[in-house]
Formats: sequence, C-alpha cells, structure tokens
Amino acid sequence: MKEQFPAVVNFAAAPHSVEVRPMPAPEIGPDDVLLEVAYVGVCGSDLHRWLGTASVPANYPVILGHEYAGRIAAVGGEVTGFATGDRVVGETAAVIDPDSPLTRRGLYQLDPRRRGFGYGVHGAMTRYLCVPQRCLHRVPAQMPLQIAALTEPCCVAYNAVANHAGVTLGDRVIVIGPGPIGVLCAAMAQLQGGDAMLLGLPADRARLEVARAAFGLRVSDGVPDDLQADVVIDAAGASASLRTALEVVRPGGRITKVGWGPQPVDYSLDPLVQKNVTLQGSYSHNWIVWERVIELLARGRLVVDALIGGIWELNDWQKAFADMAEGRVLKSLLAVAPTSE
Repeated sequence: MKEQFPAVVNFAAAPHSVEVRPMPAPEIGPDDVLLEVAYVGVCGSDLHRWLGTASVPANYPVILGHEYAGRIAAVGGEVTGFATGDRVVGETAAVIDPDSPLTRRGLYQLDPRRRGFGYGVHGAMTRYLCVPQRCLHRVPAQMPLQIAALTEPCCVAYNAVANHAGVTLGDRVIVIGPGPIGVLCAAMAQLQGGDAMLLGLPADRARLEVARAAFGLRVSDGVPDDLQADVVIDAAGASASLRTALEVVRPGGRITKVGWGPQPVDYSLDPLVQKNVTLQGSYSHNWIVWERVIELLARGRLVVDALIGGIWELNDWQKAFADMAEGRVLKSLLAVAPTSE
C-alpha cells in the first residue's frame, strides 16, 4: 500500500466540512514534477470553503491550498529545465485547455475550462503536490521559501493594480478591505507612484495597524467625510463594498474589483453612469505577472514579511484558519515540510 500523508481536506460544501485525512502522494505525468511542499499560505478562499461560504463549486473531496513553495522531489520524463532539489514556487492554474483562444493569447487564467489547485484538483496542504512544469517559477537564492509562498497573493495584487486599475504617478488611490490582498494592493499602488489609503471597519483596527506600520500606508477604520479618489480598488469580500467604491470615486474615475462578493447587489448602479466611471474586474494572474513579482520580492522592492502573522504545523490548521478569519493575523502560513535554509 502506498505511503499516505496528512492533508487538509474539504469534503463537502456545508460549513466546517474540513478535516485532516491521510492521502497518498500523487502520481505525476511526463510533464509534471512532484513538489515537496515546504510552506503553504492560507487564502481567504480557503476560509470560505471552511466556513461554507465559497461562491465557486469544488470537486469534493479536495485538498485545500494554492499558495505554495517547496523543493522538487521528482520530475517527469519530459520535464526540461528543472531538476530534483530545485526550489520553486508555482502558479494556480493546474488544468487549462492549451487550444483555448485565451490560453493562446497568454490569458490562460481566464480559460473557462481552467481548474485550480485547492478546489478543482488537489492542492498544497499536504506533503506532496503534482505540478505541471508550465506552472513553475524558480525561487531566487536570496528568497526564503516562506516568503516565496506569498508570491501568489502578491501576483493577484500586482495584476489588479498595475494591469487593470492602471495606477500611475500621482493618482489618489483608495483600497477597500484590509485583508492580505487589500494590503498588498495598497502597497502595489504606492510602488506605482500612487497616493494610497486603505479603508476598513472598526473591527479591522489590528490589521490596519499592521498595514500602517509595515508598509507606511495611510489607513482609516471608516469612510472619512468628502473622501474622493481617482482609483478605487475593491478588495473586500462583500458585495456592499462596491457601493462605497461608487460613493468615493471621482467623476471619470476607475474602480477595479478584485474581492469576491457573492451576495446580490441591492442598490442602484446609477452613480456608475452619472459619474462616467470605468468598472473593471481583476482575476488571477499569468506568467509575466509572476516573473515581475518574483523580481520585486527578490530585489527587496516589495517586502512582505510583516504579512505573516504566524506559522503553524499542518495539524494545527484550524488555529491558523481561525486566527486569520477572526482578524487576529493578516496571513497564516502552514509549515508542511520546511527545510533549514
């Protein structure tokens, strides 16, 4: 019988349908590598699956986790450019249609047949993960693997801010939602030359303080009077935040929505028309985004250490999830098979 390893498994859509189960190491194909996972980040989408509030269906039962970094344990027969022992981080688009027009344009993250780690196929909250070679990026020697495990949310923020919101020098930028993506969006906006403010609620004060101290951001636990911005980035996990975005965006301004909000919208979108506002969604990332973000992290242009509120063993996943869900930490990491570096 194949050796089995503990895995954080989401086995149904109902709330709290997550538990540690023994799972075998995956088989790999000729174009895949077997990754020994060192660290995996907890994403807001993982929390939604734990709480039963996810808006995207999963292929149950499925191992959670898509923010991962580790070392290659084995390579398929047709893998080139990577070898056993290499330190790598990987993208989330586990399954794509290579013949899709979107894939051929380099926009494989938007391929309707795309299936991601942690909901469509087994994810990284276990010892070994099967990763297609096309998903892999090398981790620079100076970058610790626990920082590399934060690459994916940084890529989400970069794509939203640089590619879709189009933040430029001097733009007044408001980011709604002080979760990890919101904090990173505000930090990215400042790197782009914008003047960024991060908005949250009174319950978010601890996370707002981390953002202020670590990234030098202006923060507010409410909406100040007469607040206006050229660009608003909605990184909150509720549909109601778009209403705030419509209130604070200047006429002719831009709103980019990156946060998932499954609730129905129960307010008028007339201000979108009256203000002549551009509303843009931003989803996921692609190869060039990953390469640029890795360069920012490796060169110290983007320093994200302060995001990590704690590192937990895999069996302590529930504490890691709860501390993040309840706002005690910004980002939880699970140590699966860490190595001294």
